[in-house]
Amino acid sequence: MTYTLENDYIELYKLIKLLDLVDSGGQAKQLIEHEMVRRNGETETRKRAKIRAGETIAIGDVVIEVTGKEAS
Repeated sequence: MTYTLENDYIELYKLIKLLDLVDSGGQAKQLIEHEMVRRNGETETRKRAKIRAGETIAIGDVVIEVTGKEAS
């Protein structure tokens, strides 16, 4: 799965919610809190971690490649 940033970054829990991987922001925060989210291969426990283009987020079998906007 790929997500294209509209800004410089997106907070981790917002990314998880935006992609409909959970029903609520609270559920996204719980996934992070329970160490179920990996960022670039490392466990990420900061709910508001700033995710930028070029990063990879993994939650179970779901892998999210974060890209930046194409320059126009």
